[in-house]
Amino acid sequence: VQLQASGGGLVQAGGFLRLSCAATGRTFSSYTMGWFRQVPGKEREFVSSVSRSGYSTYYADSVKGRFTISRDNAKNTVYLQMNSLKPEDTAVYHCARGSTELSNDVKRYAYWGQGTKVTVSS
Repeated sequence: VQLQASGGGLVQAGGFLRLSCAATGRTFSSYTMGWFRQVPGKEREFVSSVSRSGYSTYYADSVKGRFTISRDNAKNTVYLQMNSLKPEDTAVYHCARGSTELSNDVKRYAYWGQGTKVTVSS
């Protein structure tokens, strides 16, 4: 399984970005997918996850109401729409393949993408 994240960049506070994560393999729809973020010197932080069907989602309190996760199983892709961005959202964002249930636990995710950098200027 390979995960390729894209869509990061530099944006002003209040702006928006849409991250994408394309996965290889035929079993994409069999697993939950998640987004995490990490800044240097800190542990990887849960952002959001989406169920296998896409109908259920789970968000960290810090992004609830601003970020939206979705997936397109026909395209083997998961998305993270990020609105009303804040400087504290600056991080490298990683997508990851989970299991069968939504989780915010990094240990429940076995496969990780290389990350895409998001920088929010004030």
